[in-house]
Amino acid sequence: MRNKELILVRGAGDIATGTIQKLIRAGFPVLATETEHPSAIRRYVSLCEAVYEGSWTVEDITAVRVSTITEAYEVMNSGKVAILVDPTCAILKEVQPLAVIDAILAKKNIGTTREMAPITIALGPGFTAGTDVDVVIETMRGHNLGKLILSGTALPNTGVPGIIEGIGKERVIHAPIAGTIHNKKAISDTLTQGDVIAEIDGHPITVTIDGILRGLIREGFRVPVGFKIADIDPRESEKENCFTISDKARCIGGAVLEAIFMLSNCKGL
Repeated sequence: MRNKELILVRGAGDIATGTIQKLIRAGFPVLATETEHPSAIRRYVSLCEAVYEGSWTVEDITAVRVSTITEAYEVMNSGKVAILVDPTCAILKEVQPLAVIDAILAKKNIGTTREMAPITIALGPGFTAGTDVDVVIETMRGHNLGKLILSGTALPNTGVPGIIEGIGKERVIHAPIAGTIHNKKAISDTLTQGDVIAEIDGHPITVTIDGILRGLIREGFRVPVGFKIADIDPRESEKENCFTISDKARCIGGAVLEAIFMLSNCKGL
């Protein structure tokens, strides 16, 4: 079947959630696909938490985990987002959406093609507009954040997080060893340099700056060496940001909406 309004979003992390909110507010039904064990850091503002919790609300948008396309339509008809564990997008055998948005942000293409839908859009590096997808959205902070790329690629991943008050790489914590994480702090906690935020198989994970714990991977998650596990905002006055969609996610979401309307007009959809 062809659903002329349905948008399928691959991924439901914090950046994808900004896109999903824009789509829902614009009146599009949204089906999001995820992995069995999503690894979002900014969990409070990531709809993928519905995979674990059954349902999850971010601002004014609620997502519900489903297991069939019938359940998905019931959820979408109620104005909510349907979340399906389907990392390979096998659901495309049962539904033909207007657009497929790759919002996984894997920094590489792990299976999105232009044949998936009349409109295909990808966020960030790893895709070539005009070859892999119709449009690539720039995700690098700066002057071109949210730019629609119709030919070529987004800027390559630098591996360095955005600078806040002059602080960059120290804001993000990566796992020094592989193992199971056990959290000692919670998202939105105020941190002081040297605080232990978690342990990985008994190995303490400390922070090197003061600030607010903006993101922390889920309790009990098994992480490989080097895996991103936490995010710190050095601005202690910005605690409320832990519970709201970021400026970056909102900007990218607006760009996705723009791309859908532009391509719909260009293709006569």
